[in-house]
Amino acid sequence: MRSSARSTFFHYVGRHGRKLLIGAVLVTAAALLVTIPPRLIGAIVDDVTRGAPFSAVAVLAAAMIAVAAAEGLIRGTGRYHIVDASRRVEYEMRNDLLAHLQQMQLGYFQQQRIGDLMARLTNDLSAVRQMYGYGFLMTAMTVMLLVFSVASMLQVSVKLTVLSMLVMPVASVTFALIGRRVQRKFRDLQAQFGDLSTKAQENFSGIRVVKAYSQEEPEIASFAAINAEYVRRAIDLAKVNGLIWPAMSLMIGVAVLIVLYVGGIDAITGAMTIGQLVQFVAYLYLLSFPMVAFGEITNIFQQGWASLARLQEIFDAAPAIADPVDPVPGPIRGEVEMRGVSFAYGNAVVLRDVSFRVPAGGSLAIVGPTGSGKSTLVNLAPRLFDAQQGEVLVDGVSVKRYPLAVLRRAIGYVPQETYLFSVPLRENVGFGVDEALSDDRLGWAADVAQLSKDVEDFPARYDTMIGERGVTLSGGQKQRTAIARAVAKDPRILILDDALSSVDTHTESEILRRMRAVMRERTSIVVAHRISTVKDADEILVIDEGRIAERGTHLELLEHGGLYAQMYRRQLLEEELEVDEEQAEHEKRVRQAEGEPTAFRPRLPREGGLAEGP
Repeated sequence: MRSSARSTFFHYVGRHGRKLLIGAVLVTAAALLVTIPPRLIGAIVDDVTRGAPFSAVAVLAAAMIAVAAAEGLIRGTGRYHIVDASRRVEYEMRNDLLAHLQQMQLGYFQQQRIGDLMARLTNDLSAVRQMYGYGFLMTAMTVMLLVFSVASMLQVSVKLTVLSMLVMPVASVTFALIGRRVQRKFRDLQAQFGDLSTKAQENFSGIRVVKAYSQEEPEIASFAAINAEYVRRAIDLAKVNGLIWPAMSLMIGVAVLIVLYVGGIDAITGAMTIGQLVQFVAYLYLLSFPMVAFGEITNIFQQGWASLARLQEIFDAAPAIADPVDPVPGPIRGEVEMRGVSFAYGNAVVLRDVSFRVPAGGSLAIVGPTGSGKSTLVNLAPRLFDAQQGEVLVDGVSVKRYPLAVLRRAIGYVPQETYLFSVPLRENVGFGVDEALSDDRLGWAADVAQLSKDVEDFPARYDTMIGERGVTLSGGQKQRTAIARAVAKDPRILILDDALSSVDTHTESEILRRMRAVMRERTSIVVAHRISTVKDADEILVIDEGRIAERGTHLELLEHGGLYAQMYRRQLLEEELEVDEEQAEHEKRVRQAEGEPTAFRPRLPREGGLAEGP
């Protein structure tokens, strides 16, 4: 685990030290070659002043061309090595960040904004890559050019060199003052970019709700406000960045003015030649590049370091649910047991002292009011969350002793909120299967989930692209795809969390009929609201306010006359009312077809049913 941005920086530098070193050596050689043309220029000026033959001047000019060509080739090669290393750092860091995020527990993502995480993996990572690439390149070139230029200037005139260097302390103070402001404002800008990304992501993900509630204009206005704040912060950063170039140019201008005045006097008095003065001014202008570049380097490193600190926050987040130090390899048979399990989200207690046991190959159903903790309970078996009190065991061993991959491969889980990927239907069904899903296995899983009859109407059958999050499928089709995905995995433990809520009763009965054969071969835990879904389970738990209020078989719970019996009677009444409404609508259509008036007609109640009223 990397504990700081500094250690992370050198961690990735170390991975590509060879390429960076080669690039630095080549850039150093290029910087040395850059200092040769001013010498040749001074020699040409002195030769022309002395009236030297044209051939001598031509030789010096040809030498300048050759040096410039060599410098360009060497600098380009060095630039390639450094930039290549920076791209590889970006590639590896992006992979490492995603791998680290994949290890984080579910609760981490419930506390983070997805748009902000995306901003860090895109915008911040680009700034870090710029620091490793262009920043490293500019630093190597600038430092070496500064050293070689000052050394060459000292050879021409120590006095003029000292006068020129008087501006350096002023430049250092300027860098320090502006650099701190750049880092602070860049962090503010990146944080606002995270807000911007989050807002856009939420709008695109929730576009159906936005349109259904006709909230396009308010959402546009809200996004515009966040965007305006981003622009304001970007302009503030640009203002600070804009101070560096004029400040450096002013310092260089002052230095040139001093050199021309003092050096001009020396040239007139003969203390130095005109060629030497021209050579020194050329070095001074060559020195202007490092001085101005220091400002740009400061910006790159301040911005890159600010972004690296934001990425370091991801690296520093340790997964609360991880593989054990002393793992139990398996294999898993499927017995599930919970002993005195309690769980809370913050201060909100969701489960209180829950205990039960499902033998391998047995079935358990869980029912209860909305918000009673049913989904949280089944999330504990695959360790999407860890119980805060009590034990969760599989085959008599704590789930914390199993490697996460072994435990979760043994569990087929259909969550309450179905999520499908933007890939063909075949890949969605085979998502949890290690090897390629065969056509026979795919067809069997789809048949169990009653999905095969819908697939016949799809344009490319199982190779049909279903759009982002399965947007082209109905709610029932999404749930049946998720069921097929869990079945195709061939797990030892099958967990269905309200997985049939979006399918009609006829389809539900067909799925349950086919699922019985599947469930006989594995342990099954079913969370549902419909009694028809759970009545055939070996045992039924009724959860109320986080506790087990009742437990038993379907008949035992009906005889008990408690909460389960109330739920059962209420659902019978709802089904009765639905049948009455369908019958009334049918009779209305018949009367309309026969030309009779469609006014309300009272009907006698059916045997065992409710009397209809207006």
